[in-house]
Amino acid sequence: MIIGHTLYGRGSEGVIVCHGWFGDSRVFDPMLPWLDADTFTYAFVDYRGYGKSKSMSGGYTVGEIASDVLALADSLRWARFHVIGHSMGGKVVQRVALNAPDRVKSGIAVTPVPACGARFDDQTYQMFAGAPESDEKRYGITDFSVSGRLTPRWVQSIVRASRETSTVEAFRGYLPSWAREDFSAEAEGLKTPMRVIVGEFDPKLSPEVMRETFLAWYPNAELQVIGNCGHYPMQEAPVRLATLIEEFLGRHK
Repeated sequence: MIIGHTLYGRGSEGVIVCHGWFGDSRVFDPMLPWLDADTFTYAFVDYRGYGKSKSMSGGYTVGEIASDVLALADSLRWARFHVIGHSMGGKVVQRVALNAPDRVKSGIAVTPVPACGARFDDQTYQMFAGAPESDEKRYGITDFSVSGRLTPRWVQSIVRASRETSTVEAFRGYLPSWAREDFSAEAEGLKTPMRVIVGEFDPKLSPEVMRETFLAWYPNAELQVIGNCGHYPMQEAPVRLATLIEEFLGRHK
């Protein structure tokens, strides 16, 4: 069974887009009007236990997502393609590029988790581990990820989407893989062209963290910072994010 996904566009350049831990692929919806549907075809993936794949069970790992992404590319007959990922999905970008370096034209990692994981201390990890059963913790994590700058109505919308579009089993299941799994030793030296995009006000996945990880490990990685933005550029600055994405994709067609 092919992973659930939504196609947008009719262009010859294939792009697979991977969402984060909170919510399914619809988190990218505010960005859709600003994408070039004539040049690119975007395949927005829903992981096992999320969105269109909510009924699909699995091992709930980054490696499994990467395998599902490659199977999707095969089903679309995309011999070569680009891959984009947000947060947890940014770790997927690295795993896909490692698994199929000859197939990935470029990678774009948006406020991404590095290949080493999130480097949480035990207290922080336990807070995240409690989020599947607690909307209060989901709210706190989301609010913190944008430095407490945005209206509670928006924060609540992310919490609600995470609750409605994913199963508790999947939400709980992916955490150890994206937060703790470390494949940075394997990833170091990966030559895939990569653009790393972070928000100025993302307190955890900051520009400094990207310089210590992505830019230190990957010789063809570059960093872009979006001002007045936290962990959700596709929601907070959709026009700017679409611009940065397609500017980079255009260089690597």
